[in-house]
Amino acid sequence: MLYAIIAEDKAGTLDQRMGARPAHVERLQALQAEGRLILAGPCPAIDSPDPGPAGFSGSIIIAEFASLEAARTWADADPYIVAGVYEKVVIKPFKKVLPA
Repeated sequence: MLYAIIAEDKAGTLDQRMGARPAHVERLQALQAEGRLILAGPCPAIDSPDPGPAGFSGSIIIAEFASLEAARTWADADPYIVAGVYEKVVIKPFKKVLPA
């Protein structure tokens, strides 16, 4: 089943985010290689594709996992969690409708 992982950044953690980004992206690339990643990306803190020093307010990942528990386990091991970037992570089952 698909799950939406919706994470909110702690304020002032842009440096930690950038430091942990290579390991974070590597995990996402592994999901993609397994054919399980639907989409992933950050949410800019301002209305701009390149927010510069304003940074990001969080991230959204939609991927396939065997269960909600498996999605939670995967999310809990994210390098952004370890680096203290994420303040809150919500995981919800997701049903993709479009594009087909």
